[in-house]
Amino acid sequence: MIALIRNEIQKILLKKKMLLILFLLLIFVTLFSYGQNYAYERTIEQFEAETSETAFDWRVPAGQRLDDLERRRSNESIPDEVRASFDREIQQLNYFIDNDINPITPTAFKFNAEFAEQGIVLFIPLLVVILAADLVSGEFSKKTIKILLTRAVPRWKILLSKYLALLMMTTILIFIVAVLSTLVSFLFFRELGASEPVVTGFSVFEGQLVSDSTVLVSRLQYSVLIYSLVWFVSIIIASITLLISVTVDSSSSAIGILMASLIGGQFLQFFLAEWELVQYFFVTNLDLTRYLTGSYQPVEGMSLTFSILTLAVWGGLSLIFSFIIFNRKDVLV
Repeated sequence: MIALIRNEIQKILLKKKMLLILFLLLIFVTLFSYGQNYAYERTIEQFEAETSETAFDWRVPAGQRLDDLERRRSNESIPDEVRASFDREIQQLNYFIDNDINPITPTAFKFNAEFAEQGIVLFIPLLVVILAADLVSGEFSKKTIKILLTRAVPRWKILLSKYLALLMMTTILIFIVAVLSTLVSFLFFRELGASEPVVTGFSVFEGQLVSDSTVLVSRLQYSVLIYSLVWFVSIIIASITLLISVTVDSSSSAIGILMASLIGGQFLQFFLAEWELVQYFFVTNLDLTRYLTGSYQPVEGMSLTFSILTLAVWGGLSLIFSFIIFNRKDVLV
């Protein structure tokens, strides 16, 4: 079994997909780091121009953000859901100011958490799809599946070795995302911020932000928590991708189906949020990290526990059907 797993890992590495993923990661992390640093420098310049002071005080832009949110929420034409999100952000900012927690100044660990939060719905799943889409379908399209199945090894063991290799490579991928986003952003911000305090544990009850169960942790601890959730989401996406890869015989078709699901799911969530079944679609439940800030509730009644369980069901069923289809699939044509 170990030899089979090693062979599958070598196949993934020989296709040089990890190089493509690293290249994409480096480009996006660099662009986002530069953009955030540029915006922060402009904020400081504006602060100095308006106050004639050289010592930057983060409470000033935080107060300006509060004023802007108050002005926008007073607009009677905005939907109630948008006004509710403004209210929660206002409550959070007031909480930060009251407890002397700086939400403005960028650091490397703050960036790596924000990068994961923004990428967990589409960008990181896309990287996993690139990694896994041709895991089985590539064997069919290249006609190497017949050679693979001539070994005196049960089909389930072949697929299991592919899946375990995929889990290992997905875990390495998430580790690379965390390390690369931290190192690259540190070059721009010059601040690591690993021990900086951050508040988590916010929740939403009847549309209101609840801070009774909040806890104060370090940025390093918060990043570990964030990337644990990102890893879980990536494993589920890998499992679903395996099912699609087993079902279709073309890698491009597998990628197309997964991308259509990820992008189409966002539109489904946006336009049909009132439809009860939307909350059971896997894309609707991907944004697990937003639950930690209390700013995320795509459908009324959803929670972090609900989304984790829903994703676990999707991943488990995908794995079960993958083995059933692979064991029954005709490869003699």
